[in-house]
Amino acid sequence: MDEENTKVKLVQPFIDLLGWDFYSTDVQLEYTVQMGTQSSRVDYALMVGDTPVVFIEAKPARSDLSESDIRQLQSYMRQELSVDWGVLTNGRVFEILSVNGDDRRDGETSIATFDLDEVGENPEILEILTKDAIQSGRADEIARQLTETNRAIRRLTDREEPIAERLTDILRDELGETPLDLEEQSLDFVHALRSTLRDRREFIGKSTDKEPDTIESEQIDNDSRSEEADIEAIKDSVVGEIGRQDIEGEDDAQVAVFPTRESGIPFLLENNAWGFVRIGRDFNYVAMYVTGDVREVRYFATVKDVVDPDEPDLVREPSEYVDRAKVGENKKVVRFEEGSLYRLEDPIPYESKYPQGHRYTTLGEFRTAETTDNIL
Repeated sequence: MDEENTKVKLVQPFIDLLGWDFYSTDVQLEYTVQMGTQSSRVDYALMVGDTPVVFIEAKPARSDLSESDIRQLQSYMRQELSVDWGVLTNGRVFEILSVNGDDRRDGETSIATFDLDEVGENPEILEILTKDAIQSGRADEIARQLTETNRAIRRLTDREEPIAERLTDILRDELGETPLDLEEQSLDFVHALRSTLRDRREFIGKSTDKEPDTIESEQIDNDSRSEEADIEAIKDSVVGEIGRQDIEGEDDAQVAVFPTRESGIPFLLENNAWGFVRIGRDFNYVAMYVTGDVREVRYFATVKDVVDPDEPDLVREPSEYVDRAKVGENKKVVRFEEGSLYRLEDPIPYESKYPQGHRYTTLGEFRTAETTDNIL
């Protein structure tokens, strides 16, 4: 599509989704921005009263977003001190810019990029730009958290080895000689921390007093609930039930605890595996925390290997599962040992902590846990 068709068919519905009334004073088309002695026009300005607060610049769906497009939007935002938010989009990809800090010292930086598939899978991603979030100031807090998280991820990526070396030195000073390879453990910790931050980034903007999946389920209509209920696993890889005290293994063996909605269980049962996830370090076992109305760690399995998404022979295509699992960059599939997937006789109930993305615990802690707070 050319730019005009992109605006009408993709961008304008996007603005409506955010809660801005396109046919009211909420939205101004071709908003004039004074650029020195000349003026330019922004495709859309989202208004609170008479004040612009969000600029949206649209490009044709048939084109890609470029660095020059970003710089153009940044220059528009720089001329209007009331505009802390910018969106650059071609209707397929959306890039969100935000001004960090009251003094605007850091300038207009990109804090999130998402595409249409991600909006379908995680509609909460739009929360940051809703009219209500902008007016209440909640968007500013979301932006702050995203900025801090992105900065930490970049720092861990750019300085992975120096950070791990400093951590090794601290551990060696505190512990002296140990039977562990502290260099390897430190590097694993840095990888795990980066993975945790990436997982946490997906949940920023959601209420912290409820589980993310509980919030999302409140937004699903009855038809969608019925659709989820109708999906059944073609086969069941669960071999039986097991008590946590009967699980064999060393107390210090690593257990990765993954969250899943009930609608994600068919993937687990059919494939004797879990995916598609980013992995930060090695682990020996997998435990599955089921969200929604269940709210307990219900399944347990022994890890066989961790492979690229195209390697396992999955029962269905990823897009066929209710959760619409997306094969993203650096995501993996965790395969289980044959005959090792069990339902727990004594599942671990939710208390106040739940895994936002996967978390690690030890098998010893897992065996004795009374609630999720003991392992998270």
